[in-house]
Amino acid sequence: MINAAIVGLGKWGQNLVNSVQGKSEKIRFVAGVLRHPENARDYAERNDLTLHSDLGAVLADPAIDAIVLATPHTVHAEQIRAAAKAGKPVFTEKPFTLTSGDAREAVRIAAENKVALAVGYNWRFQPALQEIRAMLDDGRLGKLLHIEGNFCGPSVYRFPEGHWRQQRDEGPAGGMTGRGVHVVDAMMYLAGQVDTVYAQSKRIALDYGIDDTTSMLFNFKGGATGYLGTVIATAETWRMQVFGSKGWVEVGDVEHLTTWQMRMCLIDPDNLMTHHKPQVVTFPETSTERAELESFADAVAEGRRLAVAGGDEEHGVAVLEAILESARSGSAVTVGAAPSVASRRAASKSESPVAVKAKRLLKRVKKTLREVVKKATAATAAPRTPAAKKKTTRAAAKKSTRRANARTERRATTKTTRNAAQKRPAPTARRASAKKKAPRRK
Repeated sequence: MINAAIVGLGKWGQNLVNSVQGKSEKIRFVAGVLRHPENARDYAERNDLTLHSDLGAVLADPAIDAIVLATPHTVHAEQIRAAAKAGKPVFTEKPFTLTSGDAREAVRIAAENKVALAVGYNWRFQPALQEIRAMLDDGRLGKLLHIEGNFCGPSVYRFPEGHWRQQRDEGPAGGMTGRGVHVVDAMMYLAGQVDTVYAQSKRIALDYGIDDTTSMLFNFKGGATGYLGTVIATAETWRMQVFGSKGWVEVGDVEHLTTWQMRMCLIDPDNLMTHHKPQVVTFPETSTERAELESFADAVAEGRRLAVAGGDEEHGVAVLEAILESARSGSAVTVGAAPSVASRRAASKSESPVAVKAKRLLKRVKKTLREVVKKATAATAAPRTPAAKKKTTRAAAKKSTRRANARTERRATTKTTRNAAQKRPAPTARRASAKKKAPRRK
């Protein structure tokens, strides 16, 4: 039995505890960490949890075998590093990290300290998704052509303006960070890793908070294509449809934490003109949260690694990074390409809250100093001397005089030319005058 500590006892943290507490023979929670322990005192007593306000307390406790993170996205990287360096296996809720650099470092540190590292993509434990994978592997669906999906709901209306889930640093690309990563991971489970991404992301419904309308197009390295939409200012719904050269399968509903049903429709090669109704396939009830935590517990007990360098855990973060870059630039982005300056700036957001605040304060101080120096320089700038002013005035006067003389000369020349033209008779008149004055020859 693995004794674990849950870090973060909000709604989802409690859901993870509830999935195994008193039900699993492989893992149980014995401690909890949250900033204000008094907020979960009653829940902790009901579930036999010892509460702490500091992560260091459980990292230093030899009775704690593993750490489970259900914390804000931006602190995952820091907490994973701390746990791995303390020799504690780590299970973290998605998204793994917000930058591929942090993801690579987390995997490396876990490997160096020989601890298991897992990411909470519970959809991979859905019997329906596993059956779709089997249908692709054994050829029943034929060649994979395309996957499309959505994961939507009224998320932006559930949290007030000041809540951490409304902070754009915590939810880049809106619903993609909290919801869409599940669908992308499921697509990767079926189609392999992603080659290129084209994305657009907007905030339309509210005048504050994260983006609420995000959509993406994917090209997978294996040749298939994909589409994903995450609209988090609408009614709850989710769906994924997988198209193969021999038919399609579809999963989806309003709830996603229950055991999925699957609809399936295959081509009848002998009767291609008939429109067949899909077949509904059901599966035994399964708690995917319990399944993923028990899988993690097995790896811990066996000393087995889960997340590995270059694996889907790292690649999923690179896909998220490419989505952010594509939404910013308006262009297709190759997954894993060097991030732009904007992406590198976004990467700094995954640092600890203290470090982020320190950088912001330093930035404001530098700006204030620049403004002070600029004002001081302007105030101490030496005024021009009277001699310099006089010299400038004389030069301007001379220039003005030259221009006036030039204008006068041009006017005089024009006037003279005009008068001469008026006094000189025309050629015909001159000839007539000459004939009149010439004496007649007798």
